[in-house]
Amino acid sequence: MNQYITGAVIKKLREQKKLTQAELAERLCVSDKAISKWETGKGYPDITLVEPLAEALGISVIELFSGSDIRNSNRSFNMKKLVFYVCPICGNIITGTGEAVISCCGITLPVLEASGEDDEHSLQIQRVEDEYYVTLEHEMSRTHYLSFIAAVKDNGAEITKLYPEGSAEARFKISRTSELYYYCNRHGLYRKNVLCK
Repeated sequence: MNQYITGAVIKKLREQKKLTQAELAERLCVSDKAISKWETGKGYPDITLVEPLAEALGISVIELFSGSDIRNSNRSFNMKKLVFYVCPICGNIITGTGEAVISCCGITLPVLEASGEDDEHSLQIQRVEDEYYVTLEHEMSRTHYLSFIAAVKDNGAEITKLYPEGSAEARFKISRTSELYYYCNRHGLYRKNVLCK
């Protein structure tokens, strides 16, 4: 049942909305016994009821499936809270600046946790006039490659998408750049601090 919707989540959200089982049942045109079965794990909501159930509970369908209601408290767009998501199926790169439930290709994506550099993943940075020229000696085959390099600034992020059998390099304006992130499809996300100029 954890792979679908848990009864505990339905009960918690119902109680937060101050609804009785009968009131929720009335909104969904089902019996209160059906709600009781869902909440005790003795039954599942029909797939056609998932969207109306989420709406009645004041939550998105994705949040209902994930088992948590996300309330993003980052109201001021703080780039220090920037997070990355990468879809393992299509390679889509998604960023966020606060809590979110992100899905792509039918799966919920986890937030990537950035590691510090290691011997195999160490960016080389050269200043060329007003840009950073960033390179990495890294395999770029169809099975092992860097997916992107991103420059994070205090007012946004600039992402350069890389492709298998291409070169692992990018150029970014120096102004306001504070960190560089890059993603290896086998080893995950890495971060390197740079001096703001």
